[in-house]
Amino acid sequence: MELSALASGPVIDVELPVDLRVGPSGSGDLRPCDVVDGSSGDQAAAWSETVVVHVQLRPRRSATRRCLAALAALATRHESVSFALTGLSGDDRAVRVTVGVELGPRELIAKFSDQAQAAYAFVDGLFTDLYDFMPVYVAEPNEVERAAAAGVLEAVETPRPRMPAPRMPAPRIPSPRRPLDDSVHAPVGRGVPVLV
Repeated sequence: MELSALASGPVIDVELPVDLRVGPSGSGDLRPCDVVDGSSGDQAAAWSETVVVHVQLRPRRSATRRCLAALAALATRHESVSFALTGLSGDDRAVRVTVGVELGPRELIAKFSDQAQAAYAFVDGLFTDLYDFMPVYVAEPNEVERAAAAGVLEAVETPRPRMPAPRMPAPRIPSPRRPLDDSVHAPVGRGVPVLV
């Protein structure tokens, strides 16, 4: 049997995991149907589940604060996007900051909803605005990275008592002193040689 988009006539004995027929509303939406192997799974739940994309930023240790400040600035420009710090790890040279960006339900992503477009714009900003921090797509962070990120977020959210800075006397810096005797800086008179 030949399967082609150009083949004419009915296709027999082919089961597709997605029903490509136009819906009753006439909108042409794609709907999940039974899987090819015949088992009945809960695909409607899988189709409407939320998709999260993980992007890892890898700043050098000395640039971690700049990276987080740039991430906060990007977040203020994209207030409608839901994202979270999902992982944190590092090595001797770099810190790995994993950001999870919620794209939205699969069916709304397929329809390019406003939420999905805003999330894609945020991810685009991660790769363009934070290019110096080497962003890459990664898999979901492991439990150790998640625990480290949760610990950092918890430490940031807990209020700390405001302690006044200890008073330390400012060091006295001596000002330049002028010598009392002006003879030190007096111009030296040069005589004209006399011929005898």
